[in-house]
Amino acid sequence: MPLARPETSDARVIAHVDMDCFYVQVEQRKQPELRGLPTAVVQYNEWQGGGLIAVSYEARKCGVKRVLDGVFRSMRGDEAKAACPEIQLVQVPVARGKADLNLYRSAGSEVVSILAQSGKCERASIDEVYLDLTDAAESMLADAPPESLELMDEEVLKSHILGLSRKDGDDFEESVRDWICRKDADRRDKLLSCGIILVAELRKQVLKETEFTCSAGIAHNKMLAKLASGMNKPAQQTVVPYAAVQELLSSLPIKKMKQLGGKLGTSLQTDLGVDTVGDLLQFSETKLQEHYGINTGTWLWNIARGISGEEVQGRLLPKSHGSGKTFPGPRALKSLSNVQHWLNQLSEELSERLSSDLEQNKRIASTLTLHASAFRSRDSDSHKKFPSKSCPLRYGVTKIQEDAFNLFQAALREYMGPFGSKPQGNKQETWRITGLSVSASKIVDIPSGTSSIMRYFQSQSTVPSRSADGCVQDHVVTPSASEGCSEQISTETQAVIPEEDTGVTYTFPNFETPDKDVDLVSEKDVVSCPSSEATDVPTQLESNRTSQTKRTGRKINNPKEKNRGMPSIVDIFKNYNASPPTKQETQEDSTVSPSTSKRANFSNSSHSSEVTQESEERRQQIDWGYKIDEIDQSVLNELPVEIQRELRRFLHPNKRLNTNSKSKGDGSTSSIAHYFPPLNR
Repeated sequence: MPLARPETSDARVIAHVDMDCFYVQVEQRKQPELRGLPTAVVQYNEWQGGGLIAVSYEARKCGVKRVLDGVFRSMRGDEAKAACPEIQLVQVPVARGKADLNLYRSAGSEVVSILAQSGKCERASIDEVYLDLTDAAESMLADAPPESLELMDEEVLKSHILGLSRKDGDDFEESVRDWICRKDADRRDKLLSCGIILVAELRKQVLKETEFTCSAGIAHNKMLAKLASGMNKPAQQTVVPYAAVQELLSSLPIKKMKQLGGKLGTSLQTDLGVDTVGDLLQFSETKLQEHYGINTGTWLWNIARGISGEEVQGRLLPKSHGSGKTFPGPRALKSLSNVQHWLNQLSEELSERLSSDLEQNKRIASTLTLHASAFRSRDSDSHKKFPSKSCPLRYGVTKIQEDAFNLFQAALREYMGPFGSKPQGNKQETWRITGLSVSASKIVDIPSGTSSIMRYFQSQSTVPSRSADGCVQDHVVTPSASEGCSEQISTETQAVIPEEDTGVTYTFPNFETPDKDVDLVSEKDVVSCPSSEATDVPTQLESNRTSQTKRTGRKINNPKEKNRGMPSIVDIFKNYNASPPTKQETQEDSTVSPSTSKRANFSNSSHSSEVTQESEERRQQIDWGYKIDEIDQSVLNELPVEIQRELRRFLHPNKRLNTNSKSKGDGSTSSIAHYFPPLNR
């Protein structure tokens, strides 16, 4: 929420483009015979013909609505047929037992690619886009101002301009032309006039290339443009001049304003008696700050006057990916096996979208989040919110499925409380899941170049651990490792569901109170780092291990060092080793006395303590590692041949490498190879 009043916000030209009953239009393009007929798109299930998710304007005239008034639920297909017997119901495609929206996402991308050519474009959802047309409007105003145009397109003259005064008998289109071509208008309105022409042209282009109609709102900021776009539909555009802002907001219900539809809007109604946005004008900024804090109070004071400093973000791609499903009423999930089944389905869809995003847009996500809605039986606190949980994202269907289920179990333990499923009378308390979703967020462009990808691995979170002398150390955790969930789980909630053993245990650092930011690491993913004797790794690699551990996680500030890059991708793996310690090595470590170990940590003067010191350093590094069997060999095969050899030599030092292969017949490497420039030696 902005604190400062933007000084130049009213000189911008912002448009909000909203597709008209978009899902219906996509189906009508696929089946042209549906055009002009009352049509609705339903998300099918066995109860009453499925829920409506989009309704054509022809069906709306017959009383069909997407959401029923008063009950706040979707109208069902059977109810729509009762209201409009001739309605055509089209089912959303189904995949993995749930709605598949890929068809509509792809159609939305078509629209975005057209609109993005005009200026800064922000994709807000499948069917809506924000545009910042300020630069284009200023160019038009300088080169070909509206008053110099002899002819105007009909779509321009159909624009609705709030506050436009017309006398009886005045022609609507002529009144619009006069307003657009005013020579005495201030600069703000002249820029809006240019925006009217630009948006009308864009809407015509979208219709020509995609066969989709859309409506638009044009104003000086995103908030006003969003409100205006829904005022005159379908296939129309509405303009909010600066002088008409109060007219728009004075009668607007407070719950219709973005971010005021929930608890804050309810508080304004009950505590301050505010029913419309215009009612906020009676309160001073100080009064609003007293009730809701400095930030929120100032934001409320601003929106009451139509002030918003929110910028249009230059984003054509979604900020996150998600997959979810609801289980209302008797369809609520009652067992862990059912939950796991649906989490597997949702994770599979999410993995497909992540892979597509990586392939098409060269982007990667780093955080996996689980959300759920639930209730408990026979409990006064049955409406307690089911906690959301997150952990680092690991690519691959199986890994996402495994992590999502672990997140759910951790959330369920917290939701059920420290005593788990406790008996209540003669019956045991149960839980029901009414909604599940998994999402991937913190999406960034994939680093380009070997040096850049090294920095990507180095920037990952660290896992605190205790060394032999009791000091806390940080070890780098890469995204390919099997990280645990980044959450706090108290020791009292470790066993909530006694009848089902998940097979996963968690270890905390040996602190009195677990820290909230500590990453939990599953014990099944923890392996020991052996000595160089057990793996036959070159002596030079082993001798540099301590310095590499420190260097891998540090921040590089020297520009020359940044340009030089890392000497080898193997540097990432130097802290870890795949083989368990040999019996001989274990015996050697066990023969070291505590006093000798202590002297080895603090003194390098005695030659006799060097072996002991090396053993102590190895102990400090046995916090986690990787398993060779978990490494996807297909990923190694896609790397450039030089890196393949280097990695395989490190992972399997005693195995003779096959130098012929794993390259394509045409001599080129696989798709991932083009991310890596030649290695800087």
